[in-house]
Amino acid sequence: MISRRNIRVKVMQTLYILDSVEGETNTAEAQKILTKKIDQTRYLFTYLIYFITEVARYAEKDALQKASKHLPTAADLVINTKIAGNELLWKIVEDSSFKASVEEAKLYSFLDHDLLKKTYKELVTTDEYKEYIEDQSRDKKSEKKMLDFIFNNLMLPNEDFITHVEEKFIGWDDDAEMMQTLVLNYFNRPVQQSFHDILSKDKWEFAKNLLLTVQDKKEQTMELIKPKLKNWDADRVASLDLILLQMGICEFLYFETIPTKVTINEYIDLAKDYSTIQSGQFVNGLLDNIHKELSSQNKIEKKNFKNSTI
Repeated sequence: MISRRNIRVKVMQTLYILDSVEGETNTAEAQKILTKKIDQTRYLFTYLIYFITEVARYAEKDALQKASKHLPTAADLVINTKIAGNELLWKIVEDSSFKASVEEAKLYSFLDHDLLKKTYKELVTTDEYKEYIEDQSRDKKSEKKMLDFIFNNLMLPNEDFITHVEEKFIGWDDDAEMMQTLVLNYFNRPVQQSFHDILSKDKWEFAKNLLLTVQDKKEQTMELIKPKLKNWDADRVASLDLILLQMGICEFLYFETIPTKVTINEYIDLAKDYSTIQSGQFVNGLLDNIHKELSSQNKIEKKNFKNSTI
């Protein structure tokens, strides 16, 4: 599932896009932009799984090509295709939600066949692969371990592969770290989650409500921000910093299950990662100041629900 941090990033980016558009935008347009960003993450996740399965299935293609040579060698006729029958692999490729997601985004058109072949060729030279094919059994642990190996040892460390996904998916830099967790979790429960459920209902509600609340409460949040700018002109403050401040204030006031400390820390990190060098300190100072003011006026009400920091 997409993390709340990544949801905040997508809401932030959506607000930034809307901020640069001339004229007013309605809520439907705002949600459409946000939905597209979430879909891009879903397609990226699906593509990573798809590439892994295609590397594994390449064994059959390799065996067929070598056996079809005009003068095949003895080695050409005994290519081991065990990995193409990997039981976890076939649970994935036969999953209806996986097939639908691949087809929806036409992900087969994204494949770099030379890179795919190169990755497979590298795979068959590894000791891990040789150990895998020597074992005639279909142990679930080793089946999963081999697909994990393709992803973590052959794809992620490969600069050519990273360049490839960066070209195809503009959100790679935002989602890369999360993707490692998503892929690992998926291999643990491949048929228990739908590719269309990468964002749970409650997290979609959080994303949508955060976006619409920031839009709706912009005037009120700016009234809290401007007096704290002191010698700063609001028009000279980085627009992304203002968006992060507005998001943070909205979480203070309208999202009762998110602790204020979590909110402040999240937006400090986002400011450091996405805005200027000074933004982390700037956002920290203003959010802390505004938090103290709102607390002194008893305007912040929070409920202590389990897992509210997620």
